[in-house]
Amino acid sequence: MAKHEENDVFILNIYATFNNTVVSLNDVAGNTIGKVTGGLVTKHNRMKANPTIAMFIAKRIQEMCRDYKVTQLNVQIRGQTGATGVGPGANAIIKTLTKEGFKILSINDITRIPRGGPKKKGGRRGRRV
Repeated sequence: MAKHEENDVFILNIYATFNNTVVSLNDVAGNTIGKVTGGLVTKHNRMKANPTIAMFIAKRIQEMCRDYKVTQLNVQIRGQTGATGVGPGANAIIKTLTKEGFKILSINDITRIPRGGPKKKGGRRGRRV
């Protein structure tokens, strides 16, 4: 595993859908330091995308950052492909980490956008009703 300096910048990847929240902490080279999901924090399926659970996820990420002496983060938020926005947990995680004293250098939205999609049903003349 690579050695990290105290002022290294780490990447926080947040995948927030309306069903779950998945957060992973990576270094700049792409090595995963740690990963926390809503299912690791709560046992209720309906609560995994809740902002309250996202605060507990942020606390666990904070503990990982303390081990590696991380103070600066680049945040990448990703929502579900084709959804109207990111899930409710993303903003709660960023807000909690900011309150805990982390310096957020940048926030990028890397949500994938569908272009075209699969072939429509119906053949050459279209679907006949």
